Amino acid sequence: MATSVAAHAPSSAATLASRIWSWITTTDHKRIGILYGATAFVFFLVGGFEALLMRLQLASPGSSLVSAEAYNQLFTMHGTTMVFLALMPLSAAFFNYIVPLQLGARDVAFPRLNAFSYWLFVLGGLFMNASFVVGAAPNAGWFGYANLTSTQFSPGLHVDFWVIGLQVVGAASVVAAINFIVTIINLRAPGMRLMRMPVFTWMVLVTQFIIVTAFPVITIALVFLLFDRFFGTNFYSVAAGGDVLLWQHLFWLFGHPEVYILILPAMGIISEVIPTFSRKPLFGYAIVVYSGLLIGILGWGVWAHHMFQVGLGPVADSVFAATTMLIAIPTGVKIFNWIATVWGGKVRLATAMLFALGFVAQFILGGLSGVMHSSPPADLQQTDTYFVVAHFHYVLVGGAIMGIFAGIYYWWPKMTGRLLSETIGKWHFWLFVIGTNLTFFPMHFVGLLGMPRRIYTYDPALGLDAMNLVSTIGALVSGISVLVFVYNVWWSRKRGERAGGDPWGGATLEWSVSSPPPPYNFSVIPEVVSRLPRWSVKGMREIPEVPAEPIHVPGGSYWPVVAAVGVVVAATGAILHSLWVVLGGAAVLAVSIYAWAFEPFEV
Repeated sequence: MATSVAAHAPSSAATLASRIWSWITTTDHKRIGILYGATAFVFFLVGGFEALLMRLQLASPGSSLVSAEAYNQLFTMHGTTMVFLALMPLSAAFFNYIVPLQLGARDVAFPRLNAFSYWLFVLGGLFMNASFVVGAAPNAGWFGYANLTSTQFSPGLHVDFWVIGLQVVGAASVVAAINFIVTIINLRAPGMRLMRMPVFTWMVLVTQFIIVTAFPVITIALVFLLFDRFFGTNFYSVAAGGDVLLWQHLFWLFGHPEVYILILPAMGIISEVIPTFSRKPLFGYAIVVYSGLLIGILGWGVWAHHMFQVGLGPVADSVFAATTMLIAIPTGVKIFNWIATVWGGKVRLATAMLFALGFVAQFILGGLSGVMHSSPPADLQQTDTYFVVAHFHYVLVGGAIMGIFAGIYYWWPKMTGRLLSETIGKWHFWLFVIGTNLTFFPMHFVGLLGMPRRIYTYDPALGLDAMNLVSTIGALVSGISVLVFVYNVWWSRKRGERAGGDPWGGATLEWSVSSPPPPYNFSVIPEVVSRLPRWSVKGMREIPEVPAEPIHVPGGSYWPVVAAVGVVVAATGAILHSLWVVLGGAAVLAVSIYAWAFEPFEV
């Protein structure tokens, strides 16, 4: 027996190594989507742990669980992690896996670029979190306001990690966005006109255009800050003729479109889930699409409502107050259309549908408090208090994260071939809803009663002990709900019911192939003659299970990984202030791009 085990051990090890290598070098959009989802969920757990530490610190006045400096690092990295390393890439997981399937395509337009964007994201995220290892985690807030980020007030490597890491992660987002714009415009199945595309794909397209226009703005702001810190320039130094408000304008000119980068994909997910579980086509499809386009455009005209307190003057305040109220209209239209879709439908309250309805309810609350900020006098009272924390967490947790969980429960069987447990899923949903509202609803009152944001402790004389304790209990309940979800994932792998190609009776193309799909997606590229091809008799031609002839798909490549490593080596050289390391990383990147461009096509 010992001889037999020894004989088979090398083979097993070689097989495991081969599998790992196949994942590292993959260019298959489905595998990259899974990698994005798994990595982003790990960062989501990290960001959630940081949030729990902050809430435990604030559970009672005068607590000393963490120091003021540690708290600054926690809330800086919590915000940065959740926005750039968790929510955006969790949405990107669906972009990668689902969009080519909904389009009837075999893959994205540039498979190697797709792999490069993933590895750039994961290495950039690890680069930023490595700051904890060297005791220099970013500590100036995820918003990075000047002059808090100057060397005078933030010496050391703390802000340097943040400035450089964000540029690496931002580059990953931009190259991915270009890839998906080209994919959606050029790789649609025959007959799939733009107004036949699923709403999710539409919202992805709008999101990608926002990314390629918004991220250059924050890149400029970060480059100015990098030059101030590394080379002694004075873009944000008032004493030398710079302007600290320049940072705020650049950051929020990016920051408010960023809100829609986070929420529009969730809106697209909801627009797929609600019709499927209501057994009705989406009410007012065209209006939902146009409202998404309008949100993407109007999102560029509201940034200064984050700056009412800086004294922009009555004309600017009036303009941005009006645009902030105006952008609520297309958002309200979407909410009306979702409710109208449910009305009169044969509603099935599966876990995905519960999360979708939870999204609608909690996003309404977040939207209403957001409209309140369109009034400059009210905003002056609420800004920099916990009221604002409550508002944007209702939008991002009650909105974006609820939408992402709806998408996970909806598309999980397509990705894995197994269903998640509906019973465990409902426990997850209700614990998450209860925990979210216990955490953030009291913050409205805490903020109105005068508790400022970004403080690590507070005086018991404020009388806010009870509400802060309730918020901390709610955060713990939310954390438990996420553990329930993790258990559901483990349960599904072991005992989950096998899913067919279309377990929900969906209307779009991804449900016309097996679960999980084959490497080539479709044995024959489908021809579409209806917006709801699987709900229409003439919606599409039947797709055979076995292709009639061999199908060429992109082979694996390790050059995207090497190219991403080159970028992070250059970033490390910048942190170390070593020009030679920077040039070495740039050389690795240049060689990788050359080798990548001339790599022979493999199948």
